Amino acid sequence: MNGPTLPAVCRHPANETGRDFVVGDLHGCVDALRYLLREIGFDGARDRLFSVGDLIDRGTDSLAAIDLIDKTWFYPVMGNHEESLIAVATGTMRREAWYAIGGAWAQTLGHDQLEALAIRLARLPLVRIVGSGARRFNVLHAEFFGSDADLDTADFSDQARTDMLWGRGLALGSVDPARQRGLSPTYCGHTPQRVVKQVGAQIFIDTGAFASEGRLTIVQPGTDERWSVKERWAASEGARELALP
Repeated sequence: MNGPTLPAVCRHPANETGRDFVVGDLHGCVDALRYLLREIGFDGARDRLFSVGDLIDRGTDSLAAIDLIDKTWFYPVMGNHEESLIAVATGTMRREAWYAIGGAWAQTLGHDQLEALAIRLARLPLVRIVGSGARRFNVLHAEFFGSDADLDTADFSDQARTDMLWGRGLALGSVDPARQRGLSPTYCGHTPQRVVKQVGAQIFIDTGAFASEGRLTIVQPGTDERWSVKERWAASEGARELALP
């Protein structure tokens, strides 16, 4: 599989003309996203939406979620579900193992189709760093142990990379939050929460969008503003007819 790749860490200047938001694990729930973007009055020409990854699997429209990466206002990181699709396409993971964690939507896709999707997803970085100084925030998928300076090196061990994509220790309370000393506010997902939850420097914003009682959540960094909606409610309100920016 060949295609362009982004650095492990991508940096973005502070948004001086609009607003920045971060969305939790989408898992194909694009109707909920459409609804929330309307709720917050999102302006695709000025505002930016960062994503903690896991665009695909479990929800209703993984292909539409992948297409979001072509939007100029959308800035996702790699999640473990994207990594799993890539692993299947490159032959390092069995399809059945991926189907068991939510990839069954792709059962009808041929290998060439899956490889084409993998090439697009392989471009996603592990981390996005936004702004600097007191305005800085980080976006990654699961968890990170270290400081901003450690993130800035973009040189991660295999264990650090695994933690960033698959780790749950911090969210589940089995890891000391002091291991994040010197880390700016860091938005992540991966481990579903009933409500947005902060542990040390990390803010967990995956509220289970794909689940019947879960919601998709968007937050505005540096504020207490947050918006959530159930996918089925968004669909019942005609969200599919709403145009994306």
